[in-house]
Parts: sequence; C-alpha cells; structure tokens
Amino acid sequence: MAGAQLPAGWTPEQIRGVSGDREAVVLSTDLVVTWTGSPGEEERLCPQIILRFHELCLVKPVNDEDWYMGGLNEDGSIDCWSAYGDLYEALRGL
Repeated sequence: MAGAQLPAGWTPEQIRGVSGDREAVVLSTDLVVTWTGSPGEEERLCPQIILRFHELCLVKPVNDEDWYMGGLNEDGSIDCWSAYGDLYEALRGL
C-alpha cells in the first residue's frame, strides 16, 4: 500500500487488521467502476480510493461519503452491488 492514497486516518496495518486480509492493497483509481443500485439502473462511479481484497474491492467515490463493495472483473473493471456508510463497517462486511 506504500505510495498509494489511503483513507484519511488509516494505516495499511489497520486496514489489513480490520478486514482480516493480510494481502489487501490499494489500486489505481483509473479503473472503470459501476454501481448497480437497482435492477436495470447502473451508474459509473468516479473513484477517489480503491482498496482490493483478493477478488473483492471497496471503492470510495469522489464527492461521496459512502464506500461501495464490489467484485474485480477479469478485465480490471469493478462492479459494485452494496454500499456502506463508513469504512470500518465496509471492512467488517467483506
């Protein structure tokens, strides 16, 4: 996680400890991220921070306080399906 943008007030050790994933990493924010809120409704998110936990990701969009959970696709894009009000809650939901 060195050199990548971390959530304010969080260290790599804290993220790995709360999530239980010792291999958690920060990804580049140039990935395509899609949020599916309701069937048939998709929205493209502009990520500020992306955290990867094997195949799962947590995405913090620009100008949004929520964290979105999704899956990393083979093409590098991320499809999100749930949202959390804070990072701790999202990490525990992995």
